[in-house]
Amino acid sequence: MLLLGGGKGVFVAMTTNPGSSAIIEVGELTKRFGDVTAVDHVSFQVERGELFGFLGPNGAGKTTTINMLIGLARPDSGAIRIGGLNCRKNPKAAQHLIGVVPDESNLYPELTGFDNLCFCAALYGMGKPARIARATQLLRDFDLSKAAHRKFGGYSKGMKRKLAIAAGIVHQPQILFLDEPTTGIDVASARNIRQLLADLHRSGTTIFLTTHYIEEAERLCDRIAFIVNGRIVKIDQVASLLKPVQDRYATIVNGTGLNPSFLGELSASFGGLEFHLHSQDRIRVESSMPIHIGPIVKFLEDKNVAVTEARRMHLSLEDVFVQITGIEADAMKLEKMKAAA
Repeated sequence: MLLLGGGKGVFVAMTTNPGSSAIIEVGELTKRFGDVTAVDHVSFQVERGELFGFLGPNGAGKTTTINMLIGLARPDSGAIRIGGLNCRKNPKAAQHLIGVVPDESNLYPELTGFDNLCFCAALYGMGKPARIARATQLLRDFDLSKAAHRKFGGYSKGMKRKLAIAAGIVHQPQILFLDEPTTGIDVASARNIRQLLADLHRSGTTIFLTTHYIEEAERLCDRIAFIVNGRIVKIDQVASLLKPVQDRYATIVNGTGLNPSFLGELSASFGGLEFHLHSQDRIRVESSMPIHIGPIVKFLEDKNVAVTEARRMHLSLEDVFVQITGIEADAMKLEKMKAAA
């Protein structure tokens, strides 16, 4: 990557490796809104056929980044190449290569599902026989055939999201951008959509997925970027991100009467164990060795703590995210609950 010029008008030119398999290349991408820097010198690549996750809390810069990549927002500085095309110079250069599923549906409520798909296909220049065939196929593939001639406005949230994804791939794009695809929908619909995305991935579609659902990113993605306050703090393969916690054991102990002062006593009494007070009624225990919970429960009960639960837990990408970003998983879960409300 080559930096040219300086100051406010800096331009980033990316040197292209002829043997590179990257289909999306982003360099030093920056976007400000007044005094707020929404995206702060972000750089990454997405390989052809990869399912790439952009993971972070609301307001981290995920949607702003995706809007710059798809041409809906102009960066203040930085470079974007999609399919080798310079999208900073011409934001619409790669439109034929991409499909987009925004966080809020942009389909027409007064049109039927079938008509919405046909209309989207027409926008990409597909002839009438081709768009009818494609719409029919997608409605069948997405299990929406029975609702094909119902108005989109009457669809459930899950059905709306599925049709939005179908509309995003109606022209069979090489790259699909999805912004929070399962936010606010029921569990069964979210599971169904994750399966649809996994099928698209297996078929060779490159998928760029933004989400603040940590378990969703862990389940679906090949590689993940953690973004916080407009900056990427970590990018790696999911398997590599999980390595630090693979050989760790963890237990959660819930009880009333817990006190922060107990942590020092617990650490002194149980060598090799790490104790963390998660809230006024929860302690988390971690170790590289199996944890015997009975002595810990007895210690706490001797301190007049009424232990209500003690359970082993499986460490996951959620724990890695907390360690790297400092953002507690509970805060992400609260955002999830608000989004679903």
